[in-house]
Order: sequence, then structure tokens, then C-alpha cells
Amino acid sequence: MAASLPIRADPLRVATFNTELGRDGPGLLLRDIARGDDPQIAAAAQVIAHIDADIILLQGIDYDLDALALNAFADIVARAGAPYPVRFALRPNRGIQTGLDMDGDGLTGGPGDAQGFGDFSGAGGMAILSRLPVQMNGVKDYSDVLWRDLPDALLPTIDGTAFPSAEAQALQRLSSSGHWVVPFTLPDGQSLTILAFHAAPPVFDGPEDRNGRRNHDEIKFWQHYLEGAFGLPATARFVLMGDANLDPLDSDGRHIAMRGLLNDPRFQDPQPAGAGGRMLANADHAGDPALDTADWDDPDPGNLRVDYVLPSSDWTVFDAGVFWPLPSHALAQSVATASRHRIVWVDLSLD
Repeated sequence: MAASLPIRADPLRVATFNTELGRDGPGLLLRDIARGDDPQIAAAAQVIAHIDADIILLQGIDYDLDALALNAFADIVARAGAPYPVRFALRPNRGIQTGLDMDGDGLTGGPGDAQGFGDFSGAGGMAILSRLPVQMNGVKDYSDVLWRDLPDALLPTIDGTAFPSAEAQALQRLSSSGHWVVPFTLPDGQSLTILAFHAAPPVFDGPEDRNGRRNHDEIKFWQHYLEGAFGLPATARFVLMGDANLDPLDSDGRHIAMRGLLNDPRFQDPQPAGAGGRMLANADHAGDPALDTADWDDPDPGNLRVDYVLPSSDWTVFDAGVFWPLPSHALAQSVATASRHRIVWVDLSLD
């Protein structure tokens, strides 16, 4: 991991972005990057460079053991104007096969039978690009926590029987991708801790609501973590961010999980907004369209707020936004080409 670059003195910008850079097989993302002519890759790099965060959490980017794809993509971002010498990734649960039928379809070996949905190990993982150094000895990866070990876990059942089986639940991990605690060293020598995750979508299941329950519990994990259920938690200067795949008011899912997190006094919600989302308001949605972060098909599910940056209550927030520009903006087409998701960013005081 290379040395960090100087960052802006104040404020500090943190961001999250589901890049949707996953490909259909291992090595294909690296292949597409190497070819140099993929419009989505170029657009994603361009919008990341435009936001120019000091730390950005990426979701939906394929993982490989040597970080070849991540490093190659970070080099493209650097050429677009935003160098990130610190590149960090851990193996996601996506695509790790279990050998069991995990989705109840009577088959094994499919993408739904992995610890997290994925066609191959590492599919659609997470990564962090940073100008601040990672405190590697302080990194905690909770991705192997079993779902059943979460306090008050909402494990799925059918007629009172464990779904899809007791054997499957005995080895099912909670994280569909990962739950990471990653500390960074700030210029003043203190620490900033990123709480990173990417939850499963609460759809694509049956009456057992397996995905809906898992999504709820993946979000709820962070409150249990802060209460000390998994060892000593971060207590100051932390930021929870990632793709929760859940809107607090609209579409499918157990909205109480997201509302509980947004209303938790240990966090603050800067309510990042974007002009483009407001313009594409869903008439039948209860939430403020300016807060939406994903451009999905209308009318169902429609645009939703699913990507979040939630600083701990001890930070001073200077500014926040969703990079969803109006069609007249020079980067509007790049934003649309890059991903259905939009970058969410927050500026924080280092004081």
C-alpha cells in the first residue's frame, strides 16, 4: 500500500459509490480496464475524479486476490485527475460457494447458494480508495459473522421450520458482501473509522422473506456493533457508509431498519441532495426525491434513497450532496453511463 498524499486541510470529504462495475466472470473487469475502451469504466472514473473525495468507498467492483482490477481502475481515476495511492479491499462473501442449497430452489452450486449472491468468488465486492493511510492493525472484518449469531436475528422460516434448512442456517453468514471497520490516520494524528457495508436487496425471494430479513439484519448489525455485541466498537469520529439497498420510506423492504439507523442519536443524517433526483420525482413515493441516490426503472421500484454516508454525532458537517446533476451539466451523461447509483458525499470538519 503506497504512502498517502496530502489532503485538503479542511474539510475532509468522504463518499460512497456503487459503481456496478461487476462483470460476468473472474478477470473480465481487468480485461475491460486493460482494453481502455469501456465507456462505463471511463465514466465511473470521471465522476469519481470530479467528486475528489479524500476517502471513497466503492461497491459493486469485482475483487481479486492481488487487487489487479482495483489498482488498474485506480490508475484510470488518477489519470482523470484524482490520485488515490491507498487502495484497500477484502474478500467479499459474494460468490463464496457453500456446497448447500442456500436459496431453497432445490439445487446447489448456483449464485444464490453462495454466502452472498454471486456467479464467482469476489463478484461485485467492495473497495476503498483513499489519500489517508489505513491503520492495518486496527482493521476488523465482520464478514464471517454467522447470521444466527446476530442478536435478535430475523432468520427465515416456513411453517415454523428453518428456511431453507437448519443445516444451511448453521453456516449462513450475515454479510451478503461484507461489514468492515477500517480506521484511517488523520493529518492531526487522530483516527477516522469507516464502517463499510453493502447489504442484500430485500427482494427476489418468496414468502419466507429471506432477503428482506437479511437486509434488515445487515443494517441492524451496526447498532449491535456500536452497543458492543462484537467486541470494542468505535466510539468517536466514525462514519457509516455504503449501499443499504433500502429506502427509509418507499418500495420493498423492512423500512424500520433504515429509519432506526437514521434516527439513532449516535449518527447524524446530513440528508445529501441532488438536483437531478428532484427533477425525476416519483409521484407515488413518500420520500423527498432530492435525497434519492439510485435511478431505477419507473414506476417500480422507481428512484430510491439507498446509498448513505452517516457521520457520527461528534463531527461537524460542512456540506453534503448526491452527485445527480441536471441534464444540462457537462457530466450528466457520464453520471448516467457510470452506474444506476449516484455518488453520495459529505464534507466533515477536522476540528
